[in-house]
Amino acid sequence: MKRPRLLFVSPRFLFPMDQGGKIRTGNILRGLKGGAFHITLASPAPKDLIPFDADIAAVSDRFASWQEAPPSSARRFRALASRLPIAVATDRSFAGSSVVGNALAGKPDVVVVDFPHADVLMPDRIRSASILFTHNVETEIFERHAKRATGLWKWVWADQSRKMQRFEHESLSRYDTVIAVSSRDRDVLTTRYHLSAVEAIDTGVDLDFFAMNPPEAAGDPGTDGGTLIFTATMSWAANVEGIHFLLDEVLPLLLAVRPRIRAVIIGRNPPASLSEKIKQRGLAVTLTGFVDDIRPHVAQANVYVIPLFVGSGTRIKAFEAMAMGRPVVSTTLGIEGLDVTDGEDFLRADDGPSFARSILTLLDDAAMRSCLATAARRLMEERFSWSHVARQFEAICLSSLQRKA
Repeated sequence: MKRPRLLFVSPRFLFPMDQGGKIRTGNILRGLKGGAFHITLASPAPKDLIPFDADIAAVSDRFASWQEAPPSSARRFRALASRLPIAVATDRSFAGSSVVGNALAGKPDVVVVDFPHADVLMPDRIRSASILFTHNVETEIFERHAKRATGLWKWVWADQSRKMQRFEHESLSRYDTVIAVSSRDRDVLTTRYHLSAVEAIDTGVDLDFFAMNPPEAAGDPGTDGGTLIFTATMSWAANVEGIHFLLDEVLPLLLAVRPRIRAVIIGRNPPASLSEKIKQRGLAVTLTGFVDDIRPHVAQANVYVIPLFVGSGTRIKAFEAMAMGRPVVSTTLGIEGLDVTDGEDFLRADDGPSFARSILTLLDDAAMRSCLATAARRLMEERFSWSHVARQFEAICLSSLQRKA
């Protein structure tokens, strides 16, 4: 029996899968490949696709692309005057809209649009069963930035918040189904935008790739040392702010008790403001830049930290750390939307003193590190494999198709 056709439209080339949205989308598509649908993936792409041939084949049956063109600083600046938020205005692409239009002319049975941003690539009317896959409540990100910003940046973030709220509402409202990445986001979107069909999926983790590595394998932190780790996309302002919080409000408290404590921050292109601060203060903090594989670095750390105060959706990095058996200390925002329990699967802390105390508690207590790590890994195995999440996603696509028929 011929499989129904699914067109998946992404505003980003998915490879390498080095950011949260790419990781989530890529793993879900891998889980969908060979299942109920014949999958066409449409996205921008680099000129040389040969290095990614195997990756593309693993997530789709057919690939339709247009030339990838990252927005320049000048284009982003001009987009300040647009009715659309900058992040959306710079995703507009005549070539992208043309490729998507040609794919839609083939009359796919289901169309999935990845992130609200990709809606700017879509025509005014979508005849197929339509799904918008939103990884965040986008407006929340801007509102949270505006709340924490000062001066001119406070105005900029507030202006972008208003534009994003209007765009997000208009975009989500025109799809048959919206998929959120947590029950918390589902409820927020339903209430905020009066949507009638919002479904939630879980966040997943690759349990084979992020294999369990017992906390004791990281070595004994002793009485005056220990290693912290955080992985982040350094182009994301919220991550940079979180690292500054770690350097300014947490590390001084830790150094007073454990003078040999060190931290490793993984992520491409860290800003000069961070490296300068680390150098000026003589801190034992390593900015690795991009690494091909975060696992060896995570395996050598005693505690994984998530010092975030801005964002939305869910942080996949938390599940990756838990799957590897690293005890996690996180802010409420850092763990938001994930069905984990404070004191059982991780430790919650929302200011400098409590964050430092939680880290010290774990460094001082090997049994507690092991207990948290073991419980979290068990939870990942029971509920949060990517194959499980892909089945959830596929079921929603099939249900949307049936309702449209």
